[in-house]
Amino acid sequence: MAAHAPAAPHKEQLSNSMLGFILFLASEVMFFGGLFAAYFIARADSAVWPPALSPEQEAAGIELHLEFALPFISTLVLILSSVTIQMGVWAIQKGDRSGLVRWLFISIVLGLGFLTAQMYDYAQLPFSAGDTIYGTTFYTLTGFHGAHVAGGIIFMMIILARSMGGQFSASRHEAVEACSFYWHFVDVIWIALFTTLYIVK
Repeated sequence: MAAHAPAAPHKEQLSNSMLGFILFLASEVMFFGGLFAAYFIARADSAVWPPALSPEQEAAGIELHLEFALPFISTLVLILSSVTIQMGVWAIQKGDRSGLVRWLFISIVLGLGFLTAQMYDYAQLPFSAGDTIYGTTFYTLTGFHGAHVAGGIIFMMIILARSMGGQFSASRHEAVEACSFYWHFVDVIWIALFTTLYIVK
C-alpha cells in the first residue's frame, strides 16, 4: 500500500472581489494624487501663498486663513475611528459578532462627528470656493475627501446591518476587511490633507 505524503498547508488566496476592491483603492489614490498635484502646481505658480486678494475682496471682508483647533480635533476623531473599525475586524476574526457590531457603531458615530465638524468649519471660514485659486483648491480637496468620508459611513452602515443579521463569522468576513481598508484609506488621505493645508501651508 503506497504511503501518502502529508497534505501541504492550505494558503488563503486573495479573492477576485477583494483584488478588485484593492484595485479600486489604487485608482482612488491616483485620483487624490491628481488633486494634490493641482494644489502644488497652483501654489508653485503663485508668488505669494495664499495669493493676494483684490481690493474688492478685501473690502468685502474676505480673508484667506484657516482655523487650526477644530480641524486638529477632527483629525484625532478620524484617527480614533480608524482604530475602532480595526477593533471590529479583530473582533470578528475571533468570531465575536457583538464586538463587531459595537465597534462598527462607534466608528460610524465618530465618522459622523468628523463630517459635522467639517460642515461647521466650512460655515465659519471667511472665504468661499470662488475666492482665488486658494479657495478653489482648498474646497476641492476637502470637499472630495468629505464625499469619500460620507461614502465610507454608508459602507459601514451596510456592514453594520449585515453584521446585525449574523452574516459574518470568523471564517467569513471579507466585506468587513474591505470596509476597514477603505476607512483606513480615507484616514490616511485626511492626514496628508491636514498636513498640507494646515501645517505646511
